Amino acid sequence: MKAGIRLKLFLVSVALVGISLVTAEVYLATQLDEQLTERIREDLLVRSRLIADRVAAVPGELRDERIYDALADELSRAAGVRVTLIRTDGTVAGDSEVEIGNLKALENHGARPEVANAVPVNGASVIRYSATLKQRMMYVALPILLKGSRIGTARVAMPLTSVEKALDRLHVTLAWAALFALAVATLISLTAANVLSRRVRDLTEAATRMASGNLATRTRPRGTDEIAALGGALDRLAESLSSSLDTLRGERDVLSGILSSMHEGVLVVGTDRRIVMINPALRAMLLVGPEAIGKNVLHVVRNAALNQLLENAAAGSVEEVELDLAGLKPRRVLARAVTLNEAPGGVLTVFVDVTELRRLESVRRDFVANASHELRSPLTTVRAAVETLRAVKDDSAASARFVELIDRNTERIENLVTDLLEIARLESSDLDLHFESLNLSSTVNRVLARFAARAELKRIALVNGTSASTEVKADARALDHLLGNLVDNALKYCPPGATVSVSDQGEDSMVRVAVTDTGPGISTAHLPRLFERFYRVDAGRSRELGGTGLGLSIVKHLTEAMGGTVAVESQAGSGATFTFSLQRS
Repeated sequence: MKAGIRLKLFLVSVALVGISLVTAEVYLATQLDEQLTERIREDLLVRSRLIADRVAAVPGELRDERIYDALADELSRAAGVRVTLIRTDGTVAGDSEVEIGNLKALENHGARPEVANAVPVNGASVIRYSATLKQRMMYVALPILLKGSRIGTARVAMPLTSVEKALDRLHVTLAWAALFALAVATLISLTAANVLSRRVRDLTEAATRMASGNLATRTRPRGTDEIAALGGALDRLAESLSSSLDTLRGERDVLSGILSSMHEGVLVVGTDRRIVMINPALRAMLLVGPEAIGKNVLHVVRNAALNQLLENAAAGSVEEVELDLAGLKPRRVLARAVTLNEAPGGVLTVFVDVTELRRLESVRRDFVANASHELRSPLTTVRAAVETLRAVKDDSAASARFVELIDRNTERIENLVTDLLEIARLESSDLDLHFESLNLSSTVNRVLARFAARAELKRIALVNGTSASTEVKADARALDHLLGNLVDNALKYCPPGATVSVSDQGEDSMVRVAVTDTGPGISTAHLPRLFERFYRVDAGRSRELGGTGLGLSIVKHLTEAMGGTVAVESQAGSGATFTFSLQRS
């Protein structure tokens, strides 16, 4: 279990009190012991001086043990100390604590420190344990002088029980003081710890809320101590983080908006080849979701060329290649990869979808090839007819036939150039349509009247089945051209006795117009490509009939330019129906 701040403060307080009391006890006990023993030594020195003077006044110079042992007993009772009278040779002449008959059994006291070091005036003192009395004693010795000569030594001794009792009382007093101090310290430390821990706990809770994202939290510290300074620092930190996060969020939103609105795909991979970021445009190209982030790029895009591109870029080179991305929605993209300086080994790759561009380039190449081919055929025919005409200029019948051939192919070239210019105009931004309300039936009548002579020649019936009340919103010239191309196509391919009819059908805000013929029909295999430029079901027959292969493509462009759609329904041998929609007026 982790120790809380209150327990730590309590333990520190108790430790300080304990250390203080132990230090005080050691110091006070030492001082008290020294002072008491010094006082006892001084007292014993005074007493030993009096005893020495008294012994020096007795004649006999410490020779008669009976006299001096009795004197020692008398002086001991008077002074209240143990008295020992020692001759200059170290033998004991009298001792208040030893019977006279046992004096000779006492060891020589001449080597005792207090006796050997005793000097006049200050004498000598020693504290040691007495084996005789079984307790700690202080010994003070002073020379006994007679007429200036030393005749012996007077030694007094006192047990240090008073000192030990005083020290015991000190220990008891300090023990009670320690208990009281510990109680007071406990109360004070607990109170201080509660106050301090509550403030620290409040700071901790505030810091936790800040760490969890609530940067609006403030500690609002009171006071000027370190905890208040810490609270102020936390508040400043929260304000700084909040400001930084707002800035980062703004930059992130701008970056996210840029990446989301880009048509180009953006991919960022880390050093471990895991996807760090992939924008919506690239996700749409690859048909993957946001869950691709964090996955290995090769698990998302299985493309060896892309892997090689990333490896080359990670090595420090700037790479740009075109990649074919397979899948449900195949794409051809131009990819450019560079190393990220902020993350060595990381790679930023930008993908530009060039699928439509490459398709348009292919269409352009096909268009140029088809147009060249379409122009080359009639020009070759014209050149051959001119050369032949020069050779047969005297034959009027042959000349007329070749002139007719030249005229027919020249018309074909003219029609092709006209249609090419019309296609170019429709695909350019210069197309200017003027929408107006038109009566559909009147427009159909006008178009059919233009082809009446040709239809009568081929014995094909033209029928206007549109409603007289139908009004459409369209460009008059575009609608006329559109209907003319469809009727012209029907007349070209329908056999004698066929019927070409134009009808309409309302569909809410739109009007669907149908041009139906009872001709040979079109195989369903050709229907998806029928509105492509230069596409022909039967190329040989179409050229024979003077078709350019651009008529239906022009129909499609005109219909879409007026906001409608075009379609075809047909089967081989059962005629064809071309429909287009126009806005109802």
